[in-house]
Amino acid sequence: MRKLAFRYRRVKEIYNTYKNNVGGLLGPAKREAWLQLRAEIEALTDSWLTLALKALTLIHSRTNCVNILVTTTQLIPALAKVLLYGLGVVFPIENIYSATKIGKESCFERIVQRFGRKVVYVVVGDGVEEEQGAKKHSMPFWRITSHSDLMALHHALELEYL
Repeated sequence: MRKLAFRYRRVKEIYNTYKNNVGGLLGPAKREAWLQLRAEIEALTDSWLTLALKALTLIHSRTNCVNILVTTTQLIPALAKVLLYGLGVVFPIENIYSATKIGKESCFERIVQRFGRKVVYVVVGDGVEEEQGAKKHSMPFWRITSHSDLMALHHALELEYL
């Protein structure tokens, strides 16, 4: 357990050090390739990532609001993805949950235990598992299956409906 605790402290240290500067972690050559790849992804997805980041940044900028990520990806690869997509600034490492071994339902329960029941939660996702978990905990669910869904979410956040 000590070895595991040390490993996760080190992972947290690396995450927090590079969440605002992934290029520093990659080095100059890989940084350029990574930036080129991100630009290509943005072009091919009609700026999906930029729009998602705008919505997440709106939430992150509000007092008493946090972004929480629940993923079925294992924790370390999930953290790497968050950093590579430039989302480290809106997801503190403490708010990233891996449902690989315990399932999303258990993650939702842990989140409710951590933040309490008198909090407003909004579950954003594209799957049945997220929707069922949200329903079980009486949380509103915002389905994202297309670019227009993401635009609608951003618009609702801008108008402070959420």
